[in-house]
Amino acid sequence: MKILFVGDIYGIIGLNYFEKHLKDLKSKYQPNLIIVNGENVAEGRGITEKHYKRLMTLGVSAITMGNWTFVNNDLLNFIEDSNIVRPANYKNTPGQGFKIINFNGKKVLIINLLGRTFMNANLENPFETIDKILLENEADYIFVDFHAEATSEKLAFAYYVDGRVNAVVGTHTHVQTNDDRKFPKGLLYISDVGMTGSKDGVIGVKKEIVLSRFLTGYAPSNKVAEGACQLNAVFLDLDKEIIEKIRIED
Repeated sequence: MKILFVGDIYGIIGLNYFEKHLKDLKSKYQPNLIIVNGENVAEGRGITEKHYKRLMTLGVSAITMGNWTFVNNDLLNFIEDSNIVRPANYKNTPGQGFKIINFNGKKVLIINLLGRTFMNANLENPFETIDKILLENEADYIFVDFHAEATSEKLAFAYYVDGRVNAVVGTHTHVQTNDDRKFPKGLLYISDVGMTGSKDGVIGVKKEIVLSRFLTGYAPSNKVAEGACQLNAVFLDLDKEIIEKIRIED
């Protein structure tokens, strides 16, 4: 089973850049499934039905989310019947925290989870949540997008599920890490896949806005950075237990 996973698509500039390079990525890696993190696609804040339909038209199999999942109310109009996988450890919220996709007679279980360190203490424990999901669902392959701030939490989680899950890819920090590897029991891992969008801003936002926030404590609302772009992703061959970082930039 070959999966292409594209890190946090930030704004329309990121979506356009993803589409620009998708044909070449398909040709080179020939993935069975394409999964993207789409929690920032609506100009950095959630996802709309328009963006969702565009991603589906491009051939995306599933869209994982994160801490901005429900900031855009448009999602509530279509999440239930969509291929969106919102964090499973949200409490009593719309949508599904995991999804099983059938491909050539094989079941691929896609799970999205949020970390709690420096994030949201009101979330269910992601370690306990994954235990419940794995106990109640069977699949040939299991893929997890762990959307978290702390590298320590991501690493601990990976060790916790090594041997029970095929892959854990980290998202949220928008900076690709250099620790892609295979764990002792075969799990494929990277702390953060990185983002897809402008490389001239600060994790997707215009740098002037972020600088103002750090220098004065005040800044206007976030605006998506423009200019040169980057695409960060990973390719995973779950049968051969191979993970490969992908980085494309202007």
